[in-house]
Amino acid sequence: MANFSKGTGYSKSDLKGTGSPIILYGRLYTKYETIIRNVDSFVVPKSGSVFSKGGEVIVPGSGETAEDISIASVVEPAGILLGGDLNIIYPNSDLDPTFLAITISNGKPHFDMARRAQGKSIVHLHNADLKHISLKTPNLSEQKRISKIFEVLDQTITLH
Repeated sequence: MANFSKGTGYSKSDLKGTGSPIILYGRLYTKYETIIRNVDSFVVPKSGSVFSKGGEVIVPGSGETAEDISIASVVEPAGILLGGDLNIIYPNSDLDPTFLAITISNGKPHFDMARRAQGKSIVHLHNADLKHISLKTPNLSEQKRISKIFEVLDQTITLH
């Protein structure tokens, strides 16, 4: 249903006032969005960097608790650098990225991922763990309708 990859290493010390937009894994904890459309952190790109293609799902590779790292966001635009410690999921054409992110963050896969997280003070979740998560999906049209409902709810919450 998907292919998996990892982001490449950047840290807060690499951040600049201008440059290429980047998502560092910490953003998923401080500014949670189901769909990331705009990025306000920048770096000078390094050789071998991973850029978003648009529509991939990112999941943190580490965090303080298993529940923290069992969250996901869709990177909507192409050309965004994806920093280290991010697991990247490239869904196939039968899987809506937003539906996948919502399911990972809220459904049974969330609990399955939390159980697979390893570590004590810092927990880790690897793509090898993500590959074993069972996911039940309706047809693509229904996935998109569900995604749209959650998107409208997110917008309404933001407005209030």
